[in-house]
Order: sequence, then C-alpha cells, then structure tokens
Amino acid sequence: MESEARSLEPREPSAVSMVRDALKEHIRSHGMMPGDSLPSEGEFAARLGVSRPVVREAFSSLAALKLIDVGPGRRARIPSLDDTVLARVLEHAVMTQQISVQQILDVRRIVEMRTAELAALRRTEEEAERVAAYARGMRVDLRDAEQVMEHDIAFHEAIATASRNPMFALVMGSFHFVTRQTWPVGWAARRNEEEHLVAVAVHEAIAKAIVDRDPEAAATHMAAHFDITARALLAAGIT
Repeated sequence: MESEARSLEPREPSAVSMVRDALKEHIRSHGMMPGDSLPSEGEFAARLGVSRPVVREAFSSLAALKLIDVGPGRRARIPSLDDTVLARVLEHAVMTQQISVQQILDVRRIVEMRTAELAALRRTEEEAERVAAYARGMRVDLRDAEQVMEHDIAFHEAIATASRNPMFALVMGSFHFVTRQTWPVGWAARRNEEEHLVAVAVHEAIAKAIVDRDPEAAATHMAAHFDITARALLAAGIT
C-alpha cells in the first residue's frame, strides 16, 4: 500500500524537462523569431545550475520536435515552421490504423476548400500563374504518372502558399507521406485515359477559379476534386 501511495504522488520534474521549459520560456519572453540564436549550452547550464550534458539533452529533444535548430560549431537557433513532425504523427497514425486514409481525405477536403477560397482572394499574379502552370503540367505529362503526381503535390502546395495563411502550408506539408503512398493507387484505379483527364480537368477548374479570383468556384471545384479522389481510392480498396 505504501509503495502504491508513493506512485500516486506527483513526481518532481526531471532536470532535462526543467531545462526544456526554461528554453521555451526564454524563447517566449525574449520574443525570439526564426533565425535568432539561443544562448550557448554553457550559459544555460550556468544559469540553471545543471550540467552541460543535461542541457545538451534538452536541446536535442527540442531539436527533434523542430522547435530549435542545432548544428555543429554554432549556437542553436529558432527555425522556420517545419511540417515534418506533424507528418510523422500522421504517418504513425495511419500505419497503426488509428486514422484511416479516408478520414484524412475528409479533413483535407474541408481544409483545402477554405485554402482555395483564400488563394482566390489573396493570390498574386505570379502565384496564380504558378498554380495554373502545375495544372497544365498534369495534362502535358498525362502518361507519366510519377510526374503527374509531382505536379499535383506542387499544385496543392502552391495554393496553400497563395492562401497567405502559414497554417495551411504547414498542414498541407504534413500530408506528404500519405499522399505519396495513396496517389499512385488512386491514379491506377482510374481505368482509362478519359478518367485521368477528368481528374486533370478538375485541377484546371480550380486553377481557373483562382486566376479569376472566384472563391466560391474554387471551393466548389476543390470539393469535387476530393469527392472524385475518395471514390477512386474506395474503388481501389483503400478505406
């Protein structure tokens, strides 16, 4: 009973977690921005009264989460947004069957409808042309499935960038693993060139709506795109 009672007592935070919290507080309180450098490991060790190996472990754990960027011969610094951590979480969730591909598509449908709307409202001329160029590339390279996939991924990333909301770009990047796993299956499930052209045409319609600054049409065509994709994956047995 005594040992059970002890296990229920709140545990003291470890030295490493204490340093991690201090690092995050330093970043917050100093209003640090991407590219800014943190104090050295030695400075933190002296300030917090811990050993340098403890500080090094705290730095490493934050670097693994892409909250700081560490490298040999230089101080740790604040990185720009990175989608790889979220991508790993989604990959793990799919691989362990905690989230299905169709569930991801359902979320993407809603997110990308809004992304397309904002892109139609906020894009620059250069961004609109980039989106349209990727859609044209899909038609030009129709018989090269791998190249069409690259155009398709770039198409959605370009729309996310044009939305002017970095959260959309971050979320879009996190879908890369699942997209690259399922895209070839969905493309192959389309039985002939005519069905491939239907998929390309909806991308062209999205691009045109963004070029025309028509947010309603952009969202409508994006919804149609994901409905077509979901049906193709279901036909291929991906749920």
